[in-house]
Amino acid sequence: MKVTNVEVKQVDLPESMLRAMAKQAEAEREKRSKIIHAEGEFSAAQRLVDAARLLSSEPVSVQLRYLQTLTEIGVEKNTTVVFPVPVDFFSGIQKLLSTSGGTAAPQAPAKTA
Repeated sequence: MKVTNVEVKQVDLPESMLRAMAKQAEAEREKRSKIIHAEGEFSAAQRLVDAARLLSSEPVSVQLRYLQTLTEIGVEKNTTVVFPVPVDFFSGIQKLLSTSGGTAAPQAPAKTA
């Protein structure tokens, strides 16, 4: 007797083995998902660093970004308009007030124990 071909039509696995295989497959999918998420976070962080370098090299670019943001808000037809004021504006006013006769903001009195 000579066997030339064997074909398996159905294999019954124990329920515990099926659960173990399903857990392993789920763990593998979750692992791949976390890796993809971490790579996305890393890429986003790199892009933010690049953007910060670009914005710091040209101070006017920050103002242009502010104006672009205002344009985007206006397109949405909101009733609220937010106008970002640069920090340099406040530091200039503070210097102006401190050099124009010492009319700085009043300080709170010191507490005594």
